[in-house]
Parts: sequence; C-alpha cells; structure tokens
Amino acid sequence: MRRRSLAQAACLLLLATTLCSCLSSEPRNLVPSITLSPETVSLSNGEPIGAGLNLGMSTALNESDSLSNIAVLPGVRVRTVTPNGAAALAGLRAADVILEVDGREINHPDALDALAQQSDGPTRFVLTVRRDTTVFETTLDARVISDQRAEPVELYRADPIATRAGYTTEVFETETGTRVSGAKLVRLFEDSPLPAAGLEIGDTVVALNGEGIESAQDLITRLNTRHQPGDSVQLSVARDEMTAMRTLEKRVHLWSPGRRLARLSLGPLLQYESSLSPAQTRFSILDLWLFSVFSYQKQEGETQISLFSLFRVATGYGELLEESP
Repeated sequence: MRRRSLAQAACLLLLATTLCSCLSSEPRNLVPSITLSPETVSLSNGEPIGAGLNLGMSTALNESDSLSNIAVLPGVRVRTVTPNGAAALAGLRAADVILEVDGREINHPDALDALAQQSDGPTRFVLTVRRDTTVFETTLDARVISDQRAEPVELYRADPIATRAGYTTEVFETETGTRVSGAKLVRLFEDSPLPAAGLEIGDTVVALNGEGIESAQDLITRLNTRHQPGDSVQLSVARDEMTAMRTLEKRVHLWSPGRRLARLSLGPLLQYESSLSPAQTRFSILDLWLFSVFSYQKQEGETQISLFSLFRVATGYGELLEESP
C-alpha cells in the first residue's frame, strides 16, 4: 500500500508539473520611445544667416527633355516655385525657362544665386521667360532676407510618457536657509497620473524614491530610464502654502497603456501566445508535437487553422516584407 501511495503521489506530481500553467502579460499597446534632451540645450543652431534676396524658386541647368540626346540649352530652368513667393507672384511655373534678367542673358543657376546674395542692390527684376514655345516678360519683386533672427526661449521640459507633464527647474530656500533644487510642475497633459496622486500645478518635486532631484531634466531622465510604464514611485513634493513651504510624500503610479495576455501555457493541453511586434497570435489544443487536435495561427493579414493536423484552412494574404539590414 505504501508503495502504491508513493506511486500515486509521483504520478500526481508529474501530472501537476506537466499541467503547470505559465501566464505572462505585456503592454496593451506598444509604448512609444522618446529621445531625452541633455541638461543644457542650445535651441539656436548658431549659424549666421546671411542677408540677401529670396527669389522664391529653385533653378537648374536647362537640359533637353530627350533622354537619347541630352544637351544644355540656353536659359535656366525653374525646378520648383515657392507658393506665394516672389516667383509665384510673378507668374512663373515649374519647367519655365528664364532666358534674360534685366536684358542680360543667363545660362547658369549660379548667376541667379549670385543675384540672390546681393544685399544692397535692386530688388525688382524684369525677366524674359520661355514657357514651351511662348516667350513672355514679367517683373519679379524679390523679398529681402534679414540677417536678424528670433532667439528661441525654453518654456519647460516635457515628459510625454511616464508622468505626462511639463516641468521647469526650480531653486528655492528652505526654512533653515538651505538651497534646494527640484522640478516644478507647470503643465499637465491628457491622461497624466499626477492629479489622481494629489499633485497640483506649482508643486515642486524635490526627490524621487528618496533621491534628490537636480533639475527638471534629471527627473524626466530618471523616470524614463529607471522605471517602466505602470511602476509605482514615491515623489517628495514641496508645496507653497503662502505662509510656509510644506513637503508632502506622494505615491504615483506612472502612466500605463494597460496590460494584455501575452502567453498562457497549460502543458500540452492548451497553448496561447500573442505579440504586438510582430503582430501574431497562436493557439493550440492538445499539441503533442507531431500531432495537435486544433491549432490556430494568425500573422499580419494571414490566418491558418488546422484540425487534427490533417485538415488545414488558410485565409487572408501572404505578404513579403523587406527587413532592414
């Protein structure tokens, strides 16, 4: 009897191991990736803008339209015309050929480029233009390009994923005279988890999970590199209550797209797998490796159904995809 009991226990253990379920999940939607800004950002490219004239068009050599006999013909061909630009207002179109400018023949685009680079000359030019076999004259009023530029001003640093909010770097003094830096909340985006956690516009995050915050970018970088969507974090928040600065501890659940079932395994009885990238779903019942009672597979736009590994049905379409190297 004792041996029989041991054998039954071993069989039950083997059966439990075989039927041991494996369950896993993944985000319901693919989480977008973002490029994090450095601490110090130069919004201006630093390249000087030279003064000159904007003719409102781009030009090229006037080559013949015949592929069997390519030749460079007189004039300069207009390639593109800027909408509402100087050339468009003068009536020029793409494929027009400019023959003369102020009575002077022009046969190379560099001549027009040199004309556009002048800053102290005339801005009105009389053009002789050929369109197909029709030659006409028009006046082009070039627009003066100023070498003055507007200087971009940073508004805030945005976290579009983890907290869906905007922050600025804030430095203030505590009651003891200690200077503390943090990330001040200045904007809330749609579906931000911060209001549900009790945070308000104007609050300053001074610590993340007990570690001090140096700047707005420091908070955003740590949230998006050290944590996953849906994680729970502890924020130390300084709130100005008119009479004093009060520090609050807030538990925040970062934004999450939700979870979906990615894999379910009950040994050979049932197998289910699903993924978003690549988009595919697999489902099988009594899969005994060489034989399965039922199997279902969907990948991209193609669906395959198999019954007893003998009867197969395929619907949809097959698509050849080019993989990037």
